[in-house]
Amino acid sequence: MKPREHNPRRLDVEHFAAEGGFLAGDWPLAELTRLCDSCHVAPGPNAPDRVRWSARGEQRRQAGQTAHAWLRLTLDANVDLTCQRCLSAVTVALAVDRWFHFVEGEERAAALDAETEADVLASSRMLDLRELAEDELLLALPLVARHEVCPQPLAAPIGTGDQPGDPTPAESPFAALASLKRMPH
Repeated sequence: MKPREHNPRRLDVEHFAAEGGFLAGDWPLAELTRLCDSCHVAPGPNAPDRVRWSARGEQRRQAGQTAHAWLRLTLDANVDLTCQRCLSAVTVALAVDRWFHFVEGEERAAALDAETEADVLASSRMLDLRELAEDELLLALPLVARHEVCPQPLAAPIGTGDQPGDPTPAESPFAALASLKRMPH
């Protein structure tokens, strides 16, 4: 019997896992619009940036229970984020390697998710693997993107007086308060 063709945009996870299915490919980064919203400059439709992905399904049985579907998702992408020091683009490599355990019903998924370290999701008739991949890449983004060493030297704040010819530092507003405090009443 020939295994069925699986569509990553409408994946029947139960059948995919039962067959021990494997899918791999790449998606243009520009098609992941929520991820592109986090980028320094959103890539155009013909940008060479790609998200490489693979998915493997399997069924696992626990003692005395029915088999459950599991899905391993791996992702690799390079995205340009905004460096929080120099505000120019910094390329960040994102890598995800995660297993998902699929169970019947939202309540069961929530209960198991609270008890176990595994990522537990409720089974649905069709799963959009690209949408799940985008969610995982968004979660993999760093909290603060920055270069190890910024490509241009950072500009010193005006009025630091650190360099010859720099204006003298501005007077502190607290120094003005201190002088008022010393004034006779």
